Amino acid sequence: MTATHAGAGALGLELDRQRPSAWSNFLHIARTKYLGTASAIVLIFFFGLAAFAPVLAPYDPIEVNTNVSLQAPSAAHLLGTDELGRDLLSRVMYGAQVSLMVGLTSVLLGVVFGVFLGITSAYFGGFYDLVVQRLIDSLQAFPSLILALVLVATLGSSVQNVIFAIAITLIATKARVVRSAALSLMQNQYVDGARVIGCKSPYIMVKYIVPNAWAVIIVLFSLSIGQAIIREASLSFLGLGPPPPTPTWGGMLSGSARSYMSTAPWLALAPGMCIMLVVLAFNLLGDTVRDVLDPRLRGTN
Repeated sequence: MTATHAGAGALGLELDRQRPSAWSNFLHIARTKYLGTASAIVLIFFFGLAAFAPVLAPYDPIEVNTNVSLQAPSAAHLLGTDELGRDLLSRVMYGAQVSLMVGLTSVLLGVVFGVFLGITSAYFGGFYDLVVQRLIDSLQAFPSLILALVLVATLGSSVQNVIFAIAITLIATKARVVRSAALSLMQNQYVDGARVIGCKSPYIMVKYIVPNAWAVIIVLFSLSIGQAIIREASLSFLGLGPPPPTPTWGGMLSGSARSYMSTAPWLALAPGMCIMLVVLAFNLLGDTVRDVLDPRLRGTN
């Protein structure tokens, strides 16, 4: 009997030794999911620009200097200047702070409320589920940008109101997806077992349903950030984003700047390329996260 236990222990140690470490798994994913790796590098670069903008920016982003207005890219101004002589590189760096903060915060709020509504709707069902689903249908009946425009126009143009408006537009789709995942998870025996032994509903949802829907939630979060950044840029382009002089990528494409873009194309190229790169990187990273978390897709590149 002792020899049997000793053999089992040795086998367990050997299996632990052969099991790849978390670092090995990370390196394997980084090598095989090269698009995701490149996207992560791009996002780290832009987050670094946003975090260290006060240190890295060569000029004050709101300082007006008409002596150098509409100056083409040069050694003094690497991305050129706008119609008021403000340095575009500095404005792009500070604009990253607002655009990334709005994108992340609005998605976080939208996903949290969407997950709450989706899981509680699936769990309780009945009249509560009916009311929640009709609310979601009402939100989805409006085009997302139109709904955000109405909310910001009603509440006023500010960073907080833009975040709130974008978060509202994200709730419906998140609640739908999470509800479907929760309905599937509730068919498992461990949920029935938890009910039989007297576990309370909040405990069952937090302990058994949310952790098993975590992969779906992470994918929803990563794939939604690009959408939120596009919506913030769209609101700013239409004049309903964070008010001037706050620099945002969408705001740099709107207002009087549009009158000069034909003669000074760098006014559109700098913020436009930033929006494109960040949104593309978030979308590709979201695809990679989905592939890694989905067992059916782990063997694909």
